[in-house]
Amino acid sequence: MDSVELSTVVYVPPEEAYEFLIDFPNYANYSKHLTGVTHEGDGGPGTEYDIHLQWWKIQYTVRSEVVELDRPNRIDWKIIKDINAHGHWRVEEVPEEAPEGGETASRVWLSIQFDADSADSGMLDLPMFVSLGWVVNKVKPLVLREAETVVERIVADLEGEPRDVNLVIHDKPDSV
Repeated sequence: MDSVELSTVVYVPPEEAYEFLIDFPNYANYSKHLTGVTHEGDGGPGTEYDIHLQWWKIQYTVRSEVVELDRPNRIDWKIIKDINAHGHWRVEEVPEEAPEGGETASRVWLSIQFDADSADSGMLDLPMFVSLGWVVNKVKPLVLREAETVVERIVADLEGEPRDVNLVIHDKPDSV
């Protein structure tokens, strides 16, 4: 199983970072490959989200489910269609990393585990002469880049303005 894990520090309390992250339908604002997010449920465990993606000549809808919430520390989710994948958002208070004059800071983690080989070969309507293996190899680095982009944009929205973000990559697929 491949994994991607990255984190960054935001200058807000954990509760504020968590509330921002739990508003999953707004994630479409952070990635050029996300064209929309719809959901069934109240946002708690069991809520299912359809994440509408578009990349190259491929359109696909990922269906995810909120598995568990531990307010204000963690949001666990899993993909429930076509591929074995799961992950979480985690928020930890780190006041020692607050900027000078600031009161608090939080480290926000995004962790994703996925088995690219578990992808259902019929999940995509691929152009002629394009294999699922080719798509998977192209998507692996895209997952990491998109995770980085999403985190950077979230930091800008949380803090009210963009800034240089020190994004720490803790884990990434070997082939990236």
